[in-house]
Amino acid sequence: MDASLAAPVAASAPRTAADAWRALYPFTSRWLRVSDARMHYVDEGQSGRPILLFVHGNPTWSFHWRRLIVALREQYRCIAPDHLGCGLSELQPRPLRLADHIDRLAELIARLDLQNVTLIAQDWGGAIGLGAALGQRDRFRRIVLFNTGAFRPWFIPWRIRACRIPGLGKLAVQGGNLFSRAALTMTLARRRRLDAAVADGYLAPYNSWSRRAAVHQFVRDIPASPRHPTWATLEQIERRLPELASLPVLLSWGMRDWCFTPECLDRFAEVWPRAEIHRLEDAGHWVVEDAPDDVADRLAAFLEATETDLPQP
Repeated sequence: MDASLAAPVAASAPRTAADAWRALYPFTSRWLRVSDARMHYVDEGQSGRPILLFVHGNPTWSFHWRRLIVALREQYRCIAPDHLGCGLSELQPRPLRLADHIDRLAELIARLDLQNVTLIAQDWGGAIGLGAALGQRDRFRRIVLFNTGAFRPWFIPWRIRACRIPGLGKLAVQGGNLFSRAALTMTLARRRRLDAAVADGYLAPYNSWSRRAAVHQFVRDIPASPRHPTWATLEQIERRLPELASLPVLLSWGMRDWCFTPECLDRFAEVWPRAEIHRLEDAGHWVVEDAPDDVADRLAAFLEATETDLPQP
């Protein structure tokens, strides 16, 4: 663990321009050992409240959810873990695949005994979170997805294929941090760039070759054929998605996403015909950054409208 990143809540500590992102992440850091290493997570709000479980993708971390956590922690208990190797979690002990990340999230859910959970997920977090929800169905009550997928991929965008070129891809992603740096602009459509402090927050954990290993492994874990072990994991999740059809679902989508395209949204809508769909026609992949107010307002309304469907503490 990089000690310089492990205390983002020291409000009295002097801040430099490079540390400005810490003020945007005003949460108490917590850690839980799950199998191989310590997983970092934030747990904001009061126990006994309905739980919002925020699951990030690649190359992000729990910082991705900071606005929504601040907005919702008075009404809900907000929990946002960092996958092993990501954010403030310890390095992954070996290259991890989708099934490994599902197992570690499921372990955190069980160890914290989370009940009455609303899954809120984006990018890889969709497959990871849905995999965990299918394994512990009785703990989950609602689903909110932003630009994600849980299907065997029918295409891999050229921008990602380039990062998978043997040797060159690893040098670019893990050596030059090009995947994370490119994400700061390529995930947006309404905006040209993120504020400097926000961009620094996304990059802060990924400040060395070893800290970027998980970013590269996520890129490599996208299965291009049934020969890849993660293909079978996605196939199983895809096949079981109808088991979640009875839950209230919100699909909030940036329609100008070149990665998880509107076709991904259509696939979810086909499986869950009762889902509420929120299309943001001019927003990109990081919809919570590109259209933060639109996303927050629709999410808050969805949570309030479906609250009566949940067991009361």
